[in-house]
Amino acid sequence: MKSNIAWIILFIAGLFETSWAIGLKYSNGFTKFWPSVFTAVCMAISIWLLSISLKTLPVGSAYAVWTGIGAVGTAILGIILFSESKDVLKILFILMIVAGIVGLRLVGR
Repeated sequence: MKSNIAWIILFIAGLFETSWAIGLKYSNGFTKFWPSVFTAVCMAISIWLLSISLKTLPVGSAYAVWTGIGAVGTAILGIILFSESKDVLKILFILMIVAGIVGLRLVGR
């Protein structure tokens, strides 16, 4: 698999990680059936896509990017969906995670 395709697959895996993290909130500790199903499906897809990307990408970089995308996406959706803090320092640290993701992508292998 070409490296660019692996990075795209990894990015999609990160989006599914964000989805399952938000799904956890809606599942209310896995006590609500459909949000729990959504969460479990997103978890499985996310891990599966991560595993596909790892056929080509180095595990350290790929895992850091995957968790970074999940963390940034979840933090942003927490602000939008759950009225979580929009503190300037919080936004700054989110941007630092984004910078780390971009940096890891730029160094590639």
